[in-house]
Amino acid sequence: MPAANPSNTRGALVSLLAFAVFSSHDVIVKLLGAQYSAFQIVFFSVLFGFPIVTIMLIRDRTDGNLQPRRPWWTALRTASAVIGSLSVFYAFSTLPLAETYAILFAAPLMITLLAIPILGETVGWRRGGAIVVGLIGVMVVLQPGSTPLTAGHLAALSAAMFSALGSVIVRKIGNEERSVVLLLYPMVANFLVMACILPFVYVPVELVDLGGFGVMALLVFLATLLQITAYRAGSAVVVAPMQYSQIIWAVIFGALFFSEYPDMNTAIGAAIVICSGIYIVFREDTGATSENSPVLNTRSRFASGPLPRVRALQKLWRKPV
Repeated sequence: MPAANPSNTRGALVSLLAFAVFSSHDVIVKLLGAQYSAFQIVFFSVLFGFPIVTIMLIRDRTDGNLQPRRPWWTALRTASAVIGSLSVFYAFSTLPLAETYAILFAAPLMITLLAIPILGETVGWRRGGAIVVGLIGVMVVLQPGSTPLTAGHLAALSAAMFSALGSVIVRKIGNEERSVVLLLYPMVANFLVMACILPFVYVPVELVDLGGFGVMALLVFLATLLQITAYRAGSAVVVAPMQYSQIIWAVIFGALFFSEYPDMNTAIGAAIVICSGIYIVFREDTGATSENSPVLNTRSRFASGPLPRVRALQKLWRKPV
């Protein structure tokens, strides 16, 4: 079993730490979301992220330019990144943390579905059944008909869907496009779109909140480096499921900072979705079950917003300075 390998254990532990840091980032997003719009949060998140990403890009010594080799796929991925970023930050701002994560965890189900038309993936009845069961779990969380479906719920679903779309597209074109294109296009698009909307929603930023935006960027950078370290140490089938630990932090942070306590439906639905996602990961790791392994090869966390993707940064980190 992979977990018996000491390096896999180390990879799993480092990944758990990474997602604890990611969850801390999400707490700051929620705190800032009480005062600022999602447009403004995305804008400053990208603004403070540019210096860090620029330092990373200095490592890219490959010849080439910023013209994408697969322009239409790059454009679609960029659009999905913009919509996904806005959606995930709005969801964190308006929904309880545990409920937001429970819905975002549907992303692997959507990745598996989207891989069929985009990657030509063949999905058997086992993974197909896991998708159906996982979607039932999402319905348990949403409780359609018994509770009102808010804009926050729709935003979380949108974030999961567009994050999944971006992940599948990266899987399709990632070996052809330069890392600099995969990193910069979504970030620049997020910055420009949010900058155009910002004058209509801008709220003056207090100094302490400006520091909060800076801390967000640092936490993302730290968590991403930890994820790169985790995938170097352990196999993906061990490291990938660790991101479901965010639901534990959601319960802890939700109770500590926001007086949020997940109800029974959220707990049951989240458990169903998580089990479905883990099952899909293990099925993709089994022999010739999956040709593309789209979920297993999604190194970034689900619904990562405007953050740089782990896979692209991994390529840069391997290059000599």
